[in-house]
Order: sequence, then structure tokens, then C-alpha cells
Amino acid sequence: MRSATWMARDLATAARLQAAGMRRLESPDDFTTGSRRPVLAVPGVYETWRFMLPLVRLLHGGGHPVHVLPDLAHNSRPIADSAELVMGIVDRLDLEDVFVVAHSKGGLIGKYAMVRLDPAERITRMLAVATPFSGSRLATIAPSRALRAFRADDPITRLLVAEAEVNSRITSIYPAQDPLVPEGSELPGADNIRLPIGGHWSPLVHPTTLAVALALAADEPLR
Repeated sequence: MRSATWMARDLATAARLQAAGMRRLESPDDFTTGSRRPVLAVPGVYETWRFMLPLVRLLHGGGHPVHVLPDLAHNSRPIADSAELVMGIVDRLDLEDVFVVAHSKGGLIGKYAMVRLDPAERITRMLAVATPFSGSRLATIAPSRALRAFRADDPITRLLVAEAEVNSRITSIYPAQDPLVPEGSELPGADNIRLPIGGHWSPLVHPTTLAVALALAADEPLR
């Protein structure tokens, strides 16, 4: 019964995020002002940047310039290509001490950028929400190439599992039960936070996630 309730709430959350994004009340440039630590928001697969609006609005309201990467579109490109786009923004805007906040696939993109494309460590911290760091067994039966990229034996997944040095700069926050990532999102060497909820999208709006995002962006200790 509890699992069914969690899943119903999760689907409702996804629908609300999708509907909010379709209203298009805000543009990417609306969030780039601020004098505090710069933030990059990276959505999950088949999500636009607008799925990240709860976190984007919160962080921008806290004084952080937030860059939302509209060129990712629905984020169906290969992880390495998307990571190149992320670092392209960092280079073009000459950003330093960057905080990445990411959902699902976005966390893989962020970690790839940290591991392969950022020797100067301009990305100093990442919060990854419900990210399949070790892959998902559901990817083996996925209907699209973009989803099959999450197989545990995918070369990019295996690379990211092996490259653990950056894990200490990552906070992984994830639900007790994720229907899309049954293996969970615990990352060895990272700060791992398990939420007492189920679902893949619900963690994006959970109060703990929001509080952790603000604290990490401000470089404050987690409580």
C-alpha cells in the first residue's frame, strides 16, 4: 500500500513539474543575476530545464546566478556530449567555484564533466538527485538508446563507477524506493542522504532536498 501511495504521489509530482514547465512564464535569463556562488542546473533524461524550476527558483532567490542550459533541450543526447555542453557554459562565462544541481541523468553528466573535462576543478560541488550512478537494470529492456545508456555494463556507466576520486565532492540524495533506479543512488565516498519517500521525481521537491541545495550552494555545513 505504501509503495502504491508513493508512486501515485510521484506521478502527480512529475505531472505538476511538466505542467509548470509548459507555462513558460520565465526565461533562462531571468535566473542569471546574483552575486553568490554560480549554479548550473542539469535535468534528467527527457526533461527540459523547467523540471528543475523548484530548485532553480530557490537558489536564485538565495542570491545565486543559476544557469539552466536550454540547449540541452529534452536531454536525450549521449552523456559525454551533454557534459561538453555543460563545460562549454563554464568556459564561455568564465565561471569558477561552480555548484551543479542535477536530477537523474544530470548527475551522470555532471560527474562526467568533473572527471573528464574539468582538470582545474572549476566545478567544486554537485548535488545529484536520484541519479543512477551504478546504472539501472530496467535500462536493459528500455525502448530507446537514451534510456539504454543507463545499463550497468554501458562503457560510460563503468567509467563513472571506476572514477571515484571526485565522489567526495558529490552529495547524492535519493528516495528509499525509486521505481526507475531499483539499485538506488548511493555513491561510495560521497555524502549520501536517503529520503523517507518513494519515487523518482518527488525528491526534487522534498524539503530536505531544498534545504541541502541551499546549504551546499552557500558552502554551509549540512545539519
